[in-house]
Order: sequence, then C-alpha cells, then structure tokens
Amino acid sequence: MKKSLPDSEDGDLVARIAALAPWFHNMNLKGIWTAPDHFLGDYPAVKFRHVEALLPRDLGGRTVLDIGCNAGFYAIEMKRRGADRVVGIDTDDRYLAQARLAAAACGQEIELRKLSVYDVGALGERFDLVLFMGVLYHLRHPLLALDLIREHAARDLLLFQSLQRGADGILPLAPDYPFEETQIFDAPEYPKLHFVEREYAHDWTNWWIPNRAATEALLRAAGFLIEDRAGEDIYLCRRGPVPYGDWGAGAVYPARGRT
Repeated sequence: MKKSLPDSEDGDLVARIAALAPWFHNMNLKGIWTAPDHFLGDYPAVKFRHVEALLPRDLGGRTVLDIGCNAGFYAIEMKRRGADRVVGIDTDDRYLAQARLAAAACGQEIELRKLSVYDVGALGERFDLVLFMGVLYHLRHPLLALDLIREHAARDLLLFQSLQRGADGILPLAPDYPFEETQIFDAPEYPKLHFVEREYAHDWTNWWIPNRAATEALLRAAGFLIEDRAGEDIYLCRRGPVPYGDWGAGAVYPARGRT
C-alpha cells in the first residue's frame, strides 16, 4: 500500500520542506527541490546513476535495509524498484522527519526507525540487500560497524559507499611481514585510514577517511566479498564466510532491546 500526501497538504509542501531545512538530500518532491543550492548539485541522484549499474532493476520479493538513510532518497528508490519491504534507520530525528515527508510526497511506503548502525542487532532480522552509503567515514568505529552489519543485518548483498582520500591504487601485499619491515607502511597504496581529529569539510562528524586499499581491506576483513565497483567509491559486495577462520566471528554487540 502506497502513502501519498492528502490534496489539502500539497499547498503547504514548500513550508513543510523549509521547516525541516537544511536538507542534505536534494530531492524533487512534487516539483519542489529540497536543497536547490546544494554544493554537490543534483545529489544524491548523481551518485545513484553509478549505483543503478550495480543493482537489479526489479527488487520484487526482496527486503532492503538502508543504514544512515538521511532523507530517504535511496530507500525510496529501492521501493520504486519493487522491493517488498524497505527499512530505513538513522539517529537524527530531523533526517527521519525529512524521510517521512519525502516518502509520503513520493507515494512510497518505507519503515523508519531511530537506530544506530551499532545497534542493528535490535532489528532481529537479516535483509536481502543492505545499503551502507556515505556512513563509514562518519563513524568512530568503522570496522566494528561492518562486523555488526555482517553478523546481524546482511543476508546476501551489501551496497557500500565511502568518501575516499589518498592513493587510488592497490598495493599487492604479502600475508605477513617481519617486524623489521617498516618501509611498506610508507607506500601511498598501503591500506590507510586517515584520522580526522577535529573537522574535515567543516564537518566534525568526519572521523576516518580511507584510501581505496583500506576500503577494500575493511570490507574483506569484515567478511564481505567484493563483486563489483562503480565510480571510485561504490562497491557491491556479497556476504561471505568469516574471514581468517582462526579469528572466529567479528565483534558482536548484544541487542539493547527491539525498537
């Protein structure tokens, strides 16, 4: 069943969008742009053009979890592709309010929960497709987040995107190095997470920004098999076996109760 705005509410849509400003997702809601002066332009639609190449056009029969859903752009697009059920989670009340308004204006039904990636276990279910777009570099504990997604939320596919800085190359690495080896760490293509102590791009929530090698190493270490890459920073992954078997399962937080 689709939800739409009652006709009586169409006239004040501009005011309702303005009341929830600022918007990071620049969305066209019934001809009204939510962030017409966005510094990235038609964002995230411009990013979605790369995503489209990786995902099936028909998601019928599948469930989707959008982690860090923001104003719901990706969640709404997944519902438009016929996903049986789409759940969006975020920790920001304003983003969730934006997503509710956007979904109603677009006539799409998505479920929204106030939940952190660290608490995905509270959902108590796995999803056929998990979206984890533009979240990793905002986290203080990025590998833990990926571990938790694999352990609690991902049944099959993970669509992942992260801001990347540094070298784009991949350095072939041996499985191990002697203690005396130090030069390898100076190579630009060695997996690196750049730590932001204060702010980056005027945003204090930017904590760890990987280079390409670190992005791919983190995904593998969490137990995700990289199947495809689009653009410079988008990956389609499949949930794989626990990596490096002797280590056992990744870190798992107990659920704090269902929401």
